[in-house]
Amino acid sequence: MKKLATLLAVTTALAGPAAAQEITEFNIGLLGGENAQDRLANNECFRAYVEEALGVPTRLFTPADYNGVIQGLVGGTLDFAWLGASAYAATFVADPNAVEPILVKTNLDGSFSYHSIGFARADSGVTELADLEGKTFGFGDPNSTSGFLIPSVEIPQLGYSMEPGAFFGDVVFTGGHEQTIIAVNNGDIAAGVTWADGLGEWEDGYNSGALRRAVDAGLVDMNDLVEIWRSKPIPEGPVVLRQSLPDDVKATVTELLANLHETDEACAYGVAAGETAGFEPIGHDAYETIIAVRLAQGN
Repeated sequence: MKKLATLLAVTTALAGPAAAQEITEFNIGLLGGENAQDRLANNECFRAYVEEALGVPTRLFTPADYNGVIQGLVGGTLDFAWLGASAYAATFVADPNAVEPILVKTNLDGSFSYHSIGFARADSGVTELADLEGKTFGFGDPNSTSGFLIPSVEIPQLGYSMEPGAFFGDVVFTGGHEQTIIAVNNGDIAAGVTWADGLGEWEDGYNSGALRRAVDAGLVDMNDLVEIWRSKPIPEGPVVLRQSLPDDVKATVTELLANLHETDEACAYGVAAGETAGFEPIGHDAYETIIAVRLAQGN
């Protein structure tokens, strides 16, 4: 009860004026980076819990890219999403009153950070960034924190320009994390970046993240891949709700997700992209640095 009281206090403190009308539906946006069928399957259990609790039709939406979710939240057609930190920053910059952060996924060690992981095929001869001279480097989505924003800041700091042809032969967007993993695994690009908590074993795709998703889906054998670069810790992105939702709706959905790890661990595994200690309260302040980085990058 103490945890729930804290959650409700955070929700109430962050909330603007509650919407007067009752909701007639609830729409959940799922970020790209994984094929739509798997995204739907991994989140169906949570959708069903929300629908039962709210008593209104609840739907999952799988836009082709991150911007589809961002625009849905800004435009008010989506009510809920788990965003990356950069996608949250983009949403906030577009409309500071569109959404509010409520929860963040925690790792098994209690932290709520992850890494951008650079990787290549183990048989490619690429073991570090220096080996990518003249080769194609793949990134997921312009609005992805680990799939572009952080690498675009940290890799140039190591002396490697991100301008295509300056050091890397080409710098391309694959469309998402899963697409990057498949492209590297198939040898279509020399290396790519994706996200992982960096905890646990490489062979498992770490404890959580896109590599773990790919292993669980049977898309890759991690023994065929090698890590070539790792970013500094990145704050895990927030679960957000549309600010104008009624307060009782916000409280209900927040409670459902906060307790999901305890009530249905298998469902939490699917929603969280792997092993998790659960979801804990988070606020806007945790993402001010990421917002500043995006603004400094001109977007």
